[in-house]
Amino acid sequence: MRDYWRHCGYDLLDQTAGGQLAVTDRFLRSLLEVPQLAPQPDSCDSEIALHQRLLADPRTQVDSHELAALADDDARGNYAIWLRFRDRLLAHPTLEASYMALFRGEGVDVPPLFVYQLTQIVLRHVLGGAATAMQARAAEMLFRPQRIAVQMDGQVMAADEETVERHALAAGFGSIGELLREGGAPLRTAELDVLHEENQDDYWERDERHDLVVGLNHGQPALSALCSVLEGWIRHFLGTQVRIEPARAIDEEKWVWHVGLDAQASSVLNDLYQGKDVGEERLAAMLCLFRLDFEEPAAVRSEIAGRPVYLAMATDGARRLKLKPQNLLLNLPLARLS
Repeated sequence: MRDYWRHCGYDLLDQTAGGQLAVTDRFLRSLLEVPQLAPQPDSCDSEIALHQRLLADPRTQVDSHELAALADDDARGNYAIWLRFRDRLLAHPTLEASYMALFRGEGVDVPPLFVYQLTQIVLRHVLGGAATAMQARAAEMLFRPQRIAVQMDGQVMAADEETVERHALAAGFGSIGELLREGGAPLRTAELDVLHEENQDDYWERDERHDLVVGLNHGQPALSALCSVLEGWIRHFLGTQVRIEPARAIDEEKWVWHVGLDAQASSVLNDLYQGKDVGEERLAAMLCLFRLDFEEPAAVRSEIAGRPVYLAMATDGARRLKLKPQNLLLNLPLARLS
């Protein structure tokens, strides 16, 4: 049994009788210790008092007058954001329910960093201690943006964007595009190692360094691992068994349902479904196609039963991959949601 991603906050949460996660005061206090909220030497007395009161009781109510009393504009804004996020977490009995609620209504009103942290925490719960290194690395793609590079030999590689940026700056590259331009410098130039089946144990020693690259070509183990992660994600949230596997093409003239795993893939799939012309540049940005089949026909809307759902992921104009795993929770054709 492996312990990994130790600083994400997972260990600070409780588990409910139903196997989901419950927010604790310990977890809320940990969110108060980030540099944006921890008092600084020049913090005013009101800010210090507010921070201490929230540490003592992180669920206490804070009114607008208390926020207005903070002398620093950034501090007022940061506390307002934290309080809104806290209220979103406490509005539902489980972390999973709070996560789902973030994407309903008029849109997400908390910073992406908070969304990524919740995604990582739930994934840590879904994967458990028996996850393989490849599954854990594939799961990182759901909460950490990736940079995609096409190597000279045609290999499509995914590296953690923040890590690549850091290495590029340290190596003196003028821009990340210079490092990752198509057909240009290989990812090993940035001194990043490729994770494969023979060196998977290396992951557990560097699980929070995010410095291992994976291949995304058809047949690569990272794609199979990603499919397994997505299956567990859907099963945990929706209680539905599905089977997901990489696909080379959509083999139906008119498919019945699709879900883009990011904004770019959603746009391309929508246009293809509607018979619109999709240019070569947009098609070239499509990285992977997947086929999702439901194990339980009764779980699916009647008109979809027995038919596959196609999934896809694609890069944006900066060769960045930003997956939106919430799409799988909100957009599948489940019978009980129809």
